[in-house]
Amino acid sequence: MGAVTSSMAAKFAFFPPNPPSYVVDEVSGKLKMTDVAVRDSVDVLKLCTKRGNNIVAMYIKNPSASMTLLYSHGNAADLGQMYELFSELSIHLRVNLMGYDYSGYGQSSGKPSEQNTYADIEAAYRCLVEKYGAKEEDIILYGQSVGSGPTIDLATRLPNLRAVILHSPILSGLRVMYPVKRTYWFDIYKNIDKIPSINCPVLVIHGTADDVVDCSHGKQLWENCKEKYEPLWIKGGNHCDLELFPQYIKHLKKFVGAIEKSRNQRNGQGPISDQLDKPRNSSDFREKPRVSMDQRENSRHSIDLREKPRGSTDRKEKSRASVDKREKSRKSVDRPERAHNHGMDQPEKARNSIDRFGGMMRSVRLCNIDCFKPTATHA
Repeated sequence: MGAVTSSMAAKFAFFPPNPPSYVVDEVSGKLKMTDVAVRDSVDVLKLCTKRGNNIVAMYIKNPSASMTLLYSHGNAADLGQMYELFSELSIHLRVNLMGYDYSGYGQSSGKPSEQNTYADIEAAYRCLVEKYGAKEEDIILYGQSVGSGPTIDLATRLPNLRAVILHSPILSGLRVMYPVKRTYWFDIYKNIDKIPSINCPVLVIHGTADDVVDCSHGKQLWENCKEKYEPLWIKGGNHCDLELFPQYIKHLKKFVGAIEKSRNQRNGQGPISDQLDKPRNSSDFREKPRVSMDQRENSRHSIDLREKPRGSTDRKEKSRASVDKREKSRKSVDRPERAHNHGMDQPEKARNSIDRFGGMMRSVRLCNIDCFKPTATHA
């Protein structure tokens, strides 16, 4: 059964850049990445995972930071391609930032698999705590696309975590390809089953025009969070271009600022090893199939029902139960309603502080647009 799960993951989820975009060299006793700018604030590391792989990670120091972002990148990308974005995020969000390459990505050893990515993010987290002295309550986990899998898995085992950011996340690997309503044993990254166990604020960012992972994935995950933060649905945003929209960095800064001001008071944490060794509720391929959170949605009242009624061209219009139904109904309204979430607005003009994002992101392909579509060459 494990072989079947690994085969599913390799076929549908993992496409590391080939060849890698960088090489790691040792210069004066320190590791350096080639083909990227050399900065004193960046440490390049090799970390050994509990599954025996050596993964490459980078740590970007920000002297004014009080929090640290642990970023799990999307598909068909490696640290060389993510380097400039990571540097910009560290500056604009005023955070320390650690990024890492999954097993089999970049110059990391091993092969990509679901279980390996769980071990990879654990190794990166341990490094933050043990080498850089980061505290669990000051760490934000950031997962993009496939990276939402290891991000959510780790978040369920860190009760004092500060926050989670999910960028174009997936409900599960199988649900990206087929609209299934239950969880099967051979599925991978069963995020929809795990997300109710996260005990910290969760921000979800998704593009409404995403043609790889439909926006409904982000919406369902957000609806099943315990601690919801105002989501960002970027109107017209696709799977790999959300960083180009000015509201992306604006909303991230707002979120980071909010959680920086309101530290959640939590009980003291146990030893790191105790938390990381807790069994996962839904990632074990041996467990019996369970009905997913999808089927429970119908019994829930949407968050929108608790909102105050908004003005519209027809005051007699009935309140709708979900975001999806509202979007469909807008097509019949002569004068479009103004979305209640500012992330749905048309992209505003970029400000000077984020001008560099556009040019930089246009030159970098961060995710393979066909990353979840099975092909004969990757069978």
